Amino acid sequence: MSLLWLEKQGYIKVYYGDATRVSMNSYLPSAWQPKGKPIGLNVFGLLNHDHDFHAYTTKQSINSGLIVGFIDDFLKNAPKGIKVIVLDNAPTHRSEEFEDQLQRWQKQDLFIFFLPRYAPHLNIIETLWRKIKYEWLEQHTFKGSNDFFKALEFILLHIGTIFKINFVNPILSK
Repeated sequence: MSLLWLEKQGYIKVYYGDATRVSMNSYLPSAWQPKGKPIGLNVFGLLNHDHDFHAYTTKQSINSGLIVGFIDDFLKNAPKGIKVIVLDNAPTHRSEEFEDQLQRWQKQDLFIFFLPRYAPHLNIIETLWRKIKYEWLEQHTFKGSNDFFKALEFILLHIGTIFKINFVNPILSK
């Protein structure tokens, strides 16, 4: 049985989690950038196929301790029942500090599912990050960091209403 089938049957809720950096600098897949402090925010998010989105932002580097705190906060308001968070194998998700929480979370009906290595395309939140960075944040319109932060906050608050992604999945559409 797959997680998506179990979700469709109503047994579980599946959320996809990941962190990203959203910056005022243009996004280049691989390029030299000058040293300094680029203006931006680190975002950890949890997203499901119904666009239930939970975003946590920080100017700090995201580490295991922060992710544990974000997941604990998510659990305070999460839907009742069994929840599964799908994550990649980032070091922050595989650290001892993170893995020490797994049993505690299981007692709260939260389970972590790790994707196979080199399979980020299976995590739907990667599509969300791409849409935010390359489509929805119109970088040429920023007059400064305040405009940037307001635009990013607006997008994060309106995922699922104004900003939607059509997730096509044969298992979910039947």
